[in-house]
Amino acid sequence: MGIVGGGPGGLTLARVLATRGIPFTVFELDEHALSRPQGGSLDLHGDSGLRALREAGLEAEFKAVARYDDQGDALYDAQGTLHFQHNEASNGDRPEIDRSQLRDLLLASLPSERIRWGSKVSAVEPLPDGRHRVVGPEGTLGEFDLVVGADGAWSRIRPLVSQETPAFTGVLFIELQIDDVDTRHPAIAKLLPHGKLSVVGNNRGLIAQRSSHGHVRAYFMFRVSEAQLREGLVDTSSPPRAREQLKALLPGWAPSLLAFIDASNDTIVSRPIVALPVGHRWTHRPGVTLLGDAAHVMSPFSGEGVNMAMLDGLELGLALAADSDWSRAVAGYEAAMFERAAEAAEGARQGLDFVSEHALEHVLEHFREMQQAAGPA
Repeated sequence: MGIVGGGPGGLTLARVLATRGIPFTVFELDEHALSRPQGGSLDLHGDSGLRALREAGLEAEFKAVARYDDQGDALYDAQGTLHFQHNEASNGDRPEIDRSQLRDLLLASLPSERIRWGSKVSAVEPLPDGRHRVVGPEGTLGEFDLVVGADGAWSRIRPLVSQETPAFTGVLFIELQIDDVDTRHPAIAKLLPHGKLSVVGNNRGLIAQRSSHGHVRAYFMFRVSEAQLREGLVDTSSPPRAREQLKALLPGWAPSLLAFIDASNDTIVSRPIVALPVGHRWTHRPGVTLLGDAAHVMSPFSGEGVNMAMLDGLELGLALAADSDWSRAVAGYEAAMFERAAEAAEGARQGLDFVSEHALEHVLEHFREMQQAAGPA
């Protein structure tokens, strides 16, 4: 089997296959595991991401690095008024882990020879015998009975089964990073609970989230048109200019919140939020399937993206191990995945209301519901 993409979903599938004695090859574009930053902190959910790690035999390794106390929330308005705070650890169903730690954990569980680093996949071609050839710029990378596209939002495998492409949701993130927050920026650290801080403004917002080792990622969010997106909201090529432009886009925001901008390092990234249509599905095609963002990329507001990807990897791997008819196994996996992904994607679509004109009451209700669902700590 060929797995295109070495993110959490593809590596979860690889781990399940490895423990069931099914051979595979993962093709990953990165030259090595540390060739680029992997992103911020992830919360894994009990019935999806955590279940995948448990059934893949990696629960102990996860617990060794997970942050069970980093599940707090604080909600402010743009003027710096606190509307909601929950600092206690939850009952353990959504612990945090850095994305890089999760990837390292999965990679360490796999035979190194099964990972083909620096492999750019340019095409997947059907063969007369029903298999598929994975092709790179310099020729054939391999031929497989099944090719799984785990290669993200802009998947090169998706066109084999679907003509849909992700569309801009109207929300743009400007991502900032703050180093050593507790030592170098104690005022910001005091605002930020063990977990994340959210700010709701008029078609603007902020989510700041702790990772390990005192690192913080802050995402300033804006409703923008496609024309504004093309023009660029801030000049990310010049960090000082970008900071000034960003503050100018936030009139009336409290100085305590704008301090996140002043404290940031020079890594500033513009991230348009895209999504596939809610309910995206395709007609089953033997020999090819998708998982994770390749199948159902959605906005990050529901926190379901990585969890759905890992659950996809688990359920696809279990289906293949249980049924020698791989086409039938994949069709069953797809049918179940379409249903649960549609529900998650609808929640993520509704979450875009976080960046809206009248978001405060909506977001407050969401936080209260989450607290009630968590129950006593």
